[in-house]
Amino acid sequence: MRLYGIKANFLGDSITEGCGTSDATRTFHALLGLRHNMTVRNYGIGGTRIARQTNLSKEWPQMDRDFCMRIEDLDPDADLVVIFGGTNDYGHGDAPFGEEGDRTPETFIGACHYLFRRALERFPEARIVVLTPVHRYEEDKPDVKGRTLGDYVEVIRSVADKYSLPVIDLWAISGIQPEIDVIREKYCPDGLHPNDLGHERMADVIEAGLIAL
Repeated sequence: MRLYGIKANFLGDSITEGCGTSDATRTFHALLGLRHNMTVRNYGIGGTRIARQTNLSKEWPQMDRDFCMRIEDLDPDADLVVIFGGTNDYGHGDAPFGEEGDRTPETFIGACHYLFRRALERFPEARIVVLTPVHRYEEDKPDVKGRTLGDYVEVIRSVADKYSLPVIDLWAISGIQPEIDVIREKYCPDGLHPNDLGHERMADVIEAGLIAL
């Protein structure tokens, strides 16, 4: 895929927003923009999830603007749309995990189907790319639904395959695994949000994946 001069929308959570970096110019997408003279639009909102929540937040209402809602907010003239979420569905989402036949935003499986299908409907001429979550500390601890982060990653991969969307598998190839002390200290000090070096590493992996498309 040609990256130079394109317009790119990045839909995500706090990692896309830039939490963990020293400033907005150090995020993975800002780095891609600088390298390739891209117009980069950051649609990351901290705490947000792919699926719709059952119990809404009174203190942080922006967290309830799930990805299925916000796909409608993206600028329509994008050449590239990158979707990067799922870690908050595991970390503090209350939507049910769901079943294979689900197609609505009220479960995680259904929300992935809804989101990816809607992205294709809104951006039929753009390249739509899905990123899997990066690893996080204590990711094997089951959530309230009895699921690990790896279970959410598998759904994202599977549903993206259903809609023929390319996946850049940060879970598999980013090299960021915060459960290894030296890696956490260097790339992801809080165990969840990559720092400047972590974003640079992600940018390298994402760049190679996009160019290969």
